[in-house]
Amino acid sequence: MKDPWRGPHTRSKCPFSVILGPSPFRARVLIQETALGSLPALAFWPTNVLTAQAYKRLWGCPEPVQSLLSHQHPSGSPDRPGEGTAVMGDPFIRHIVLLGFEKRFSPSQHYVYMFLVKWQDLSEKVIYRRFTEIYEFHKLLKEMFPIESGQISSENRIIPHLPAPRWFDGQRTTENRQGTLTEYCNTLMNLPTKISRCSHVLEFFKVRPDDLKLPSDNQAKKPETFLMPKDPRNNASDITGPIILQTYRAIADYEKNSNTEMMLKSGELVDVVEKGQSGWWFCQTKEKRGWLPASFLEPIDSPDESEEQEPNYEGEPYVTIKAYTAVEEDEMTLEEGEAIEVIHKLLDGWWVIRKGDATGYYPSMYLQKAGQDNTQAKNLIKKRGAPPRRSSIRNAQSMHKASRKRISQDSYRRNSVKFIQQRRKMRQLNAQKGDSQPVREESPEASLKSPMKPQPAVPPRPSQDLILNRCSESTKRKLLTSA
Repeated sequence: MKDPWRGPHTRSKCPFSVILGPSPFRARVLIQETALGSLPALAFWPTNVLTAQAYKRLWGCPEPVQSLLSHQHPSGSPDRPGEGTAVMGDPFIRHIVLLGFEKRFSPSQHYVYMFLVKWQDLSEKVIYRRFTEIYEFHKLLKEMFPIESGQISSENRIIPHLPAPRWFDGQRTTENRQGTLTEYCNTLMNLPTKISRCSHVLEFFKVRPDDLKLPSDNQAKKPETFLMPKDPRNNASDITGPIILQTYRAIADYEKNSNTEMMLKSGELVDVVEKGQSGWWFCQTKEKRGWLPASFLEPIDSPDESEEQEPNYEGEPYVTIKAYTAVEEDEMTLEEGEAIEVIHKLLDGWWVIRKGDATGYYPSMYLQKAGQDNTQAKNLIKKRGAPPRRSSIRNAQSMHKASRKRISQDSYRRNSVKFIQQRRKMRQLNAQKGDSQPVREESPEASLKSPMKPQPAVPPRPSQDLILNRCSESTKRKLLTSA
């Protein structure tokens, strides 16, 4: 019996093509089968009943079929596909690799992620995207596929989760987010083809004109590139799971002084997103977020900070980048440009420093490591001043009965003097040892090498009579025979 779906008006050159006859019902069934993945592709040829555009209007083809129908030829003949022909070999993405991120300074400081996109023709393109762009792409993808995003039923969700961008994204946040983005891209590429190869995904990961632009020579600062390690499993900062924020409690009311800070009431709980060395912490609640001085916050478990470092009496060399006049007795007054040593870095932003034999508190915001550029640090000082000390807070009410453990300045000075005296004695002993030994002139190359180990002294060779007296009888016989 002759196939009713084939006739003189249809032809196919592709064995995987579906030849649509004049029956609208048959065409609708084939479109549904293709959407479910039962059939690999559609190839519409000119018919005298319905065209591909009519199928789209009447039955609302799903996204995979619409993408196939969008690649159509204008005319229809047996040798030239008609307006409903789906072109085989449409572009798709094979793999997406996160290379790292860039810190850019034009037009203002921001961060972009670098992706290596491998296409179906094995070509590899590098693109740059901000995290806000990635999140907007993710939101639209969920709207396009409500079932797969779990909006109808959470059990059917297969589209991966992506955390919302923060109000302020620093370098640490950008670096920690790399693991999440890597997992997101891998899951996205393993989704069904109707999602992973949809036009929304392809358009987002295409090369844009901005991706090809090179930094101009007139830029004051060039972009800084941070590449991911070769083995991300060995990277402790690569966080792939959820980030658990620490909860702190306010010990007093705080009124904000700028738009970037947040107002706080005594007893209110906040989640700490970032702990800055300056003593300003970025915090958030369900309704608000902003910067807060660490001195107004206390941990829930105990009054002491578990992350606080121990004193380092050897000291780190720093330079003051702003003058400060002491307000309390345990603080130090210094001018700009003075060299000091930091012996204890405290989380509230008030570090213990040493100048000669004297020690005292000083704002960490007004310090910069010796030998480093202080332009960025000075710009931060203009935006925000030093945080207040806890001793200056009025009506502070802690939830803990025990008070915070603090080292007194007398202990700092006493331990610092002991360390300095021991260091001087060691230097004097080393100098005396150096004077007692004859000094030999060495070349610069020899001085860079490790010192040679002392060789053992070689004893003098014994005489023949001594050997004969001390050797065994068999040795004597051999010697007399050989003589």
